[in-house]
Amino acid sequence: MAQQTVARAAGMSRRGWILFAAMAVIWGVPYLFIKIAVAEISPATVVGLRTLLGALVLVPLAMRSDALRPALRAWPYVVAFGVIEMGIPWLLLGHAETRVASGFAGLMLAAVPIVSTVLSFVLGDRHALAGVRVLGLATGILGVGLLVGLDSLSGQVDPLSVVELLIVAVCYAVGPAIASRKLGHVPSMGVIAVSLAIVAVLYLPVTGMGLSAGLPSVSVIVSVLVLALICTALAFVLFFELIGEAGPVRATVITFVNPAVAVLLGLVVLSEPLTWGMVVGFPLVLLGSYWATRATRSEEPVDAPAATS
Repeated sequence: MAQQTVARAAGMSRRGWILFAAMAVIWGVPYLFIKIAVAEISPATVVGLRTLLGALVLVPLAMRSDALRPALRAWPYVVAFGVIEMGIPWLLLGHAETRVASGFAGLMLAAVPIVSTVLSFVLGDRHALAGVRVLGLATGILGVGLLVGLDSLSGQVDPLSVVELLIVAVCYAVGPAIASRKLGHVPSMGVIAVSLAIVAVLYLPVTGMGLSAGLPSVSVIVSVLVLALICTALAFVLFFELIGEAGPVRATVITFVNPAVAVLLGLVVLSEPLTWGMVVGFPLVLLGSYWATRATRSEEPVDAPAATS
């Protein structure tokens, strides 16, 4: 995100600021509820339930707004978007959180804007790694290295989980790129609704098997409902409203707030430790993401994708 992005955000309406605050929290809390849910049910079951319940809410809304048919006509790209933005990363994120703190997972995904910048360069944007963005990339990589390295010394990090979270970051960068390049003409509500439905169908056998042993505890049921109804269905509706109110560039500033919410909730609710890796690495990742998505004098800011954890 660029300085001018933050500056222009000051001109948002009161409604825009309310939507911004809501999204900053809503997409910061999934890490907590994923951590609670995977303590009793498999990560695949969590994904299946989350997408199924989310689809049951959003598909009727997409039908009402006539956004379903355009999405169905573009089904190959919608399938690709759904699998890469939801099906794969939500499974890997849940699996990683069976072994690492929710706050650590949130901080690792603060690197998504950095991955997005590299992806833009690979796809042919010659400005993606120009000027201060190179410094941002280096700073962000250093921050991730310190986050992982310092926490590894204290036994707080599982190597496989780090790999999984890095793959999640890549997916969260590739998904919006697919949407931007191949689905820009399709209503966003239709894309999300159909994507959720497709992923839910793909996970349906696993979801059924996961629930065959009986219902989990009340805390897990509540966590799944929050993930599906608030962090997925309501979140996407509010995010579309935020984009309409503040524009796509300013809307993505929430990417820089979500990880801090994740860490705070992990500390307060789950009593997760505040590690040196978090203290030293996170500010560098945040600064690197800021520089890596900062606009040069000759162009507009790079949009940092909002990680839909």
